[in-house]
Amino acid sequence: MSFPTPSPPPPDGADPLAVVLREVLDADAALAAAEARRTRALARAGRLSLEVMGGQRASSRAAEMALREVASEIAAAGCLSDRSVQAQIGRAMTLIDHFPATVDAWEAGALSRAHVQAIMDAGTPVPLDKRGEFDVLAVATAEGLSPGRLRARLATLAERLQPTTITERHQRGREERCVRVVRGENGMSDLIATLPTVLAVGIYDRLTQQSRALIDARQDADAPQPAAVTRDGAGAAFGLTPAGETTAGPPSRSGDTASASASASASESTGGEAYGGNPIPSGGTSGDADPDARSADQVRADILADLLLTAAPDADPTRTDDGPGALGAIRARVQVVVPALSVLNPERENIDPAELVGHGPIDIDTARHLAETTRVPWDRVVTNPVTGAVLCTDTYQRSAAIDRYLRARDRHCRWPGCTAPAIRCEVDHNLDYALGGKTHVCNLCHFCQRHHTQKQFTRWQVRQLPGGVIEFTSPTGRIYTDHPLPYAPAVRFTTDEPPTPPHPRRREPMPF
Repeated sequence: MSFPTPSPPPPDGADPLAVVLREVLDADAALAAAEARRTRALARAGRLSLEVMGGQRASSRAAEMALREVASEIAAAGCLSDRSVQAQIGRAMTLIDHFPATVDAWEAGALSRAHVQAIMDAGTPVPLDKRGEFDVLAVATAEGLSPGRLRARLATLAERLQPTTITERHQRGREERCVRVVRGENGMSDLIATLPTVLAVGIYDRLTQQSRALIDARQDADAPQPAAVTRDGAGAAFGLTPAGETTAGPPSRSGDTASASASASASESTGGEAYGGNPIPSGGTSGDADPDARSADQVRADILADLLLTAAPDADPTRTDDGPGALGAIRARVQVVVPALSVLNPERENIDPAELVGHGPIDIDTARHLAETTRVPWDRVVTNPVTGAVLCTDTYQRSAAIDRYLRARDRHCRWPGCTAPAIRCEVDHNLDYALGGKTHVCNLCHFCQRHHTQKQFTRWQVRQLPGGVIEFTSPTGRIYTDHPLPYAPAVRFTTDEPPTPPHPRRREPMPF
């Protein structure tokens, strides 16, 4: 995606929306510049405290009394918390010292606070001697990207600058997996599970599908469902009436979206699923029972609690009829891109890592395990060896060739700035079929439900250019373009000159 070309202030009588848009953009640029200047000032405050700490006793330096003093001074003047200001000073010093190009672009109005935070988050794990290179490349990469899309690009960029492979770091990271409780307020707490990303995303995806099925079931007025019984006070098992009859809702509406390129079951033997603590309401009200008005987030939390507390052992997730276990049959779906050359040659892992679409690189061992164990056919994506552009897709299994191609080309919603994975999106005719648009890849792309609806019912105009480039025309006439994210090229050109052997007593630094 590219930035729109700046336009002059609109003349008198111009579209009111264009006037408002210009005001918003000007305010954003001024705000970015002011935030960058504040960051520089906070960094100078931190350096002042370091100078003061240098002349104090070791015990005072250890207690960071000078830094606390400076933070308290700024906090008192601004009616802020000194702890918050101290954290801001530390962040400002990190940005100024390690990401100067990012701060310059921020001050020039080319980046927002969210972009800067994404660069800092992705660049902090990069070794200190590589951060300068990462900083420059990150600013160049950020052009025309939303913070969400930028994070995925930066994760891959950071991997290429790491001295060790993601597999080695993932193996160390797995040793830190845990579950912990953080006490909150009002009798609430956060249950936090630190897991491999593929499992965490799969669990969340499965809970989301189950909550959607449950919400769809309660909204179906034509099929009222009696309340379920509660067990041992731990929660209500989904799908059972007091007489043992099933009340399971319809299966997941996964057919409404493009199917996944690969799938991973987050829990193959969980048993039938329950949802937490609240009986299943009918389509309307029954007697004195209140209708279920829980949000999707609340339903997800209730399902998770009931799964962990009861596991509903009497519901069979393998049943294919209408018996207990309709929700248990739902399996998590994730979209994974696994470069064939990286699987064959693990040394390429940092250059062209496997990717969990929408979340960033994953270790090659996990990707290989998914490739070997999944029952869903993989799509083979043939790309241009130099540019990485998608040329075609094929598979030995009979399926929708156009959908496979579009999933491989788009990989996510094509609306500017959206990162919703293609497996969660709908396929749109850029020129409506009713108006003569063809059902062909040159007239199709992925939009998430939100943006698909926006394209149909707002003044935004969409058309597809050659090469899968999507052109958007906003209601004010501005033009935005979104390019398909290319795959890493399979061929890399190197110099023909033999490398100079290092001095036997001096270790040469690694080239970029």
